[in-house]
Amino acid sequence: MAGWWRALARAAERHPWPANVLLYSACFSTGDALQQRLRGGPADWRQTRHVATVAAAFHANFNYAWQRLLERALPGRAPRAVLAKVLCDQAVGGPVAVSAFYTGMSILQGKDDIFLDLKQKFWNTYKCGLMYWPLVQLTNFSFVPIQWRTAYTGLYGFLWATFLCYSQQSGDGTLTSVFTFLRLKEANAVERPPEK
Repeated sequence: MAGWWRALARAAERHPWPANVLLYSACFSTGDALQQRLRGGPADWRQTRHVATVAAAFHANFNYAWQRLLERALPGRAPRAVLAKVLCDQAVGGPVAVSAFYTGMSILQGKDDIFLDLKQKFWNTYKCGLMYWPLVQLTNFSFVPIQWRTAYTGLYGFLWATFLCYSQQSGDGTLTSVFTFLRLKEANAVERPPEK
């Protein structure tokens, strides 16, 4: 295991862009697979391919470039620089990422109105992101070396993608819809007698 980790670290140092994009995309698409599993239906690999496409074609690359742009514009790990990066990330990066996800998924799914999900769910999703991403990015900008920041964001993107994919499939962009679904699922599990 230690040899595998060292090889990954060397790859990220030698080829930071592809290593970060691959790690981010893998985590993001795994989030979709998890939300499908939690919903209890059959695996929809086409949906997961769509998520992986949006993650690899846009999200991972955007995050890679965005992290470096923020570091160049606001260098260092001093509290003022870190807070400025978090603020910029939430004011610019967050809306761009949410918009790209909903629009990209609608395009890949062949929807007639590619902006419908965006119009219906953007503000709710963005507000949920404001409860999640600032803490993630605060630790990211404070402690994570620049060559690992996109991969680090991808690790937390796994949980975010689980929420986003659920929201895109059947939610309304709020945490309430997710918790309601989980409570109903739990109630149904309690009502069913165990199989013999």
